[in-house]
Amino acid sequence: MITWVMYDIENDRARTRIAKFCKQAGLYRVQYSVFLGTLDRDRKDVLHLQIEEEINEEKDKVYIFPMSKDELKRSILMGQAFDKKMVTDEVTALFL
Repeated sequence: MITWVMYDIENDRARTRIAKFCKQAGLYRVQYSVFLGTLDRDRKDVLHLQIEEEINEEKDKVYIFPMSKDELKRSILMGQAFDKKMVTDEVTALFL
């Protein structure tokens, strides 16, 4: 499933670890605190638990959004949007 992970994390160490978890899950950084890629349900659940252990529930914000292929195809990228070549072939192909 195509997945977006977006966050606003106050603590530098936690923010760095969450970025590392996203990269290890196979997601691609499209902005400083935004990742995009394809995750199966198990990998999404693991990532969710990893992030949950790092954040301060009273201060931090994390969003994990699933997105269908059709919704991604209808996405509008403007300005200096992320480089489609940097995202997996599967996700990139959906923009064509």
